Amino acid sequence: MPDTDVLIVGAGPTGLMLAGELALAGIDVAIVERRVSQDLAGARAGGLHSRTLEILDQRGLVDRYLAAGQTAQVAGFAGVMLDIGDAPTRHNYGLALWQSHIERLLVDWVETLAVPILRGREVTDFTQDGDGVDVALGDGQPLRSRYLVGCDGGRSRVRKAAGIPFPGTDPTTSNLIAEVEMREEPPVWGIHRDARGIHSLSRTEDGRRIRVLVTEPHVGAAGDPTLRDLGEALVAVYGTDYGVHSPASITRFTDATRQAARYREGRVLLAGDAAHVHPPDGGQGLQTGVQDAVNLGWKLAQVIRGTSPDSLLDTYQAERHPVAARVLRITLAAVALRGADSRTTALRDTIAELLAADEPRRRMAAMMSGLDIRYDLGTGHPLLGRRMPDLDLATDDGPRRVFALLHQARPVLLNLAEPGRFDITPWADRVRRIEARYDGAWQLPVLGTVTAPDAVLIRPDGYVAWVADRSPDGLSGDSLTDALSTWFGPPGTA
Repeated sequence: MPDTDVLIVGAGPTGLMLAGELALAGIDVAIVERRVSQDLAGARAGGLHSRTLEILDQRGLVDRYLAAGQTAQVAGFAGVMLDIGDAPTRHNYGLALWQSHIERLLVDWVETLAVPILRGREVTDFTQDGDGVDVALGDGQPLRSRYLVGCDGGRSRVRKAAGIPFPGTDPTTSNLIAEVEMREEPPVWGIHRDARGIHSLSRTEDGRRIRVLVTEPHVGAAGDPTLRDLGEALVAVYGTDYGVHSPASITRFTDATRQAARYREGRVLLAGDAAHVHPPDGGQGLQTGVQDAVNLGWKLAQVIRGTSPDSLLDTYQAERHPVAARVLRITLAAVALRGADSRTTALRDTIAELLAADEPRRRMAAMMSGLDIRYDLGTGHPLLGRRMPDLDLATDDGPRRVFALLHQARPVLLNLAEPGRFDITPWADRVRRIEARYDGAWQLPVLGTVTAPDAVLIRPDGYVAWVADRSPDGLSGDSLTDALSTWFGPPGTA
């Protein structure tokens, strides 16, 4: 017998979100994390985009995040801030919140779901067979799981041991970001740019430490950065290291972009930075990883429970690989526009003028915020494959929000036609049916107003898998039976 159904390597946002998704589905899951404390997350990511807030809302978590952070317009491209205040979403903003806080709130959630986190341990090797994965830990403890998921960052041991190629572009610059103490008070605070790159000094929210962002004189080494590396980079930029000491965290990031050639090797899967890395321009790294997790979680759960075939896991790569590829492409473009020379400045200014117009702004803002993602689920109603909007519904049990129906990560058939029109009895143990009414037009990012359907099948990740289209000839598109079988396995007993 395996020790656990799924072993996740890495307790960053991706790994924690995936653990929560699996636990909600009743899957036995554990996390291995090399950090001894979640407090060592530091200040790598600085906020959450709109679609990530929607995902947290779908799980009933968003209020605790909104209470901890500061809402703001955070979407941007190449230095141009993109206001999404007119976007058709309940969360038409971003949230300024450092990664350490983001992770702590996710830890609180997975702890309520009884997910164990094995801290201070590292995966050193693994072997897999047709039934599971044998995992070796650095402390000598062996573990066996049915599936292993690497959420262990850009230098992922899981990805390397699985032999999955990681092609992309090599770094040309590198930066350090840290939270430290200093014996000398810096005379200048804030952000500034020079020929080397971008640098910043600011105090943490509690005032106890100083948050440092500095571009290194040369591309840094591949290993973990040290206090000496940070001191040398500070001297190169400021002429002194200000007596830097007692680092709470030091992280290096570069302008390299890489993406795993495949997200799965047998019973080993990748998510988050283990599957794709890119510079932080646009702040999409954490968001993409969290969205990987909610896409993979329910699919992996169904395969483990035996309600869906193993081939369902192939849709994880099919859907998420193109999303990350687009993020890498947009980020490469943003990095190319960092330059301070006159030609790059002229191009950046021209793009800023274009993005000042409403339609380009809306399109780019939806892309940077994750609101425009569409999975290729075929042709038909424009809602197919897109995020389900958070409608305010009228039901016989009172008003309900769509996102509230997804708190337990179960699929939902939302019927807006005459009650009882769609029979899902053979899937009643897997899919929740909601009879509701909604008056008004449906608004989607980028698309605008769309024709209201009679019914939608909503996947646990909040994306629409099937639409009953209102047309003169009745329903259009694939049958509900086909859609239910495709996504939630063959019919069973109620």
